[in-house]
Amino acid sequence: MGIVLGDNQYGKSENRVVRIYRDTDRHEIRDLNVSTWLRGDFADAHITGDQAKILPTDTQKNTAFAYAKEHGVSSPEDYAIALGRHFLEAAPPASGALVRADEYAWDRIDVDGRGHDHSFIRRGTETRTTWVTVEGRGADEQVWVVSGFSDLVVLKSTGSEFKGYLKDRYTTLQEADDRILATSLTASWRHEGTSPQANTDWEASYERVKRMLLATFATTYSRALQETLYAMGQAVLESEPGIAEIRFSAPNKHHFLVDLEPFGLKNGGEVFIAADRPYGLIQASVSRDDSSEPGLAWQAVPAFA
Repeated sequence: MGIVLGDNQYGKSENRVVRIYRDTDRHEIRDLNVSTWLRGDFADAHITGDQAKILPTDTQKNTAFAYAKEHGVSSPEDYAIALGRHFLEAAPPASGALVRADEYAWDRIDVDGRGHDHSFIRRGTETRTTWVTVEGRGADEQVWVVSGFSDLVVLKSTGSEFKGYLKDRYTTLQEADDRILATSLTASWRHEGTSPQANTDWEASYERVKRMLLATFATTYSRALQETLYAMGQAVLESEPGIAEIRFSAPNKHHFLVDLEPFGLKNGGEVFIAADRPYGLIQASVSRDDSSEPGLAWQAVPAFA
């Protein structure tokens, strides 16, 4: 019986990189959580303990911080692409590099009706996510970019129903003609192609997609969360030709009507109990039927649970 080494990768996880731009008196902040991995011919490190082909994870950590200064952080995507390309130059035995960059948003503290120049408050909304995979070098280089966000909590207080579903002797859920629809949304979208342009405006692209997703959530009458997710994905793909597909994971944040009759009160859809578990988990992907092959784009992105 032979023993062989299977798929493997190594890297440095969760480097908390904070870049402050002090070019003017009005500072800017980019707050990232950066993880990096290398894939390639690293069998010797596993089988014989020979580290000659290994770029230390400590070096990867140092590079993540140094590149925040040397290259800058105009967007998580641009920064991650530059970092992935550098690692393939620094580690010839590597065949591919994966960079994940999550961004935490900060808003300026309001002072007398104006955002302060250098004081911020952490925004309690979504975490912006970026996954970049760089494979090959020179003319053989391929770069896949997946943008997105996690934990964006949204709610609509009407415009949603849920009825007509299968029922058996274990079903107790009552049909609803008017209900609260709420979720903590995770969305990831793959950009078309494997050769991102240097002048790509990743910031504007992210804001457009997020704005379209939110607008569609708000204005779509929902017969089920599944229908809402499909409509959101369809709206993005119809408005953004540079996006090939989008994937959603949406836990249903249930709000159940509270029975107030024991207290002599009527509850006309006004008082609810917010239940955090158990919860329905709705997951879906929406893509163009003529989109490019995903290649390695989704290889390390968390799949449906």
